[in-house]
Amino acid sequence: MIDFSILIDNLDTYLEGFKNTILASIIALIGSFIIGVIVAVMRISPIKPLNWIGSVYVEFIRNIPLLIITFFFYIGLPSIGVTLTGFVAGTIALAIYTASFIAEAIRAGIQAVPKGQMEAARSSGLTYLQAMWTIILPQAIKIVIPPIGNQFINLVKNSAILGMVAGLDLMYFGDLVSSHTFVTFDVYIFVALFYLVLTIPLSLGVGYLEKRLARSH
Repeated sequence: MIDFSILIDNLDTYLEGFKNTILASIIALIGSFIIGVIVAVMRISPIKPLNWIGSVYVEFIRNIPLLIITFFFYIGLPSIGVTLTGFVAGTIALAIYTASFIAEAIRAGIQAVPKGQMEAARSSGLTYLQAMWTIILPQAIKIVIPPIGNQFINLVKNSAILGMVAGLDLMYFGDLVSSHTFVTFDVYIFVALFYLVLTIPLSLGVGYLEKRLARSH
């Protein structure tokens, strides 16, 4: 049987990690979305150098482990005099990593918008960026809300990487409770339940949005 006294006795510790996991997820979510939009626009830009930079970013970041990116910011940067806390390093790494997947989703959404809309916007006097920002991107993001939502759910789960660099998240405090109580199974079952509290509502919300969009189409 699961020993619920572990949860009760260490509730403050769990809640501290839960709070930090939510904070890191929100910051990384906002950061990854902003970076993802910028990179997606670069990927389909008619300016070749921007197109190349966007492509290199996506292919490079998507194909290396999140742990390596996290260690780069937490362990690598101090070698050149830049020291970040585990929370900051992990959150930045999480945003940069997730942005590469969001960029691809948004790029697919942009390409799904009929080309004639960009041509019509340009012929009406809008610059490329103005047309992209006001006409194309709103439609593209609406199209790809479900896959972007799934990436946000993955982001919350991937936030456990902060535990590897003392990022004060759920995993970090779970490790702390385990080291104090000498219990592993029960401790991490409760950690998993806290993650479910975050991911299940997100999953239901993404499913609801997907159905709404399907009906509107």
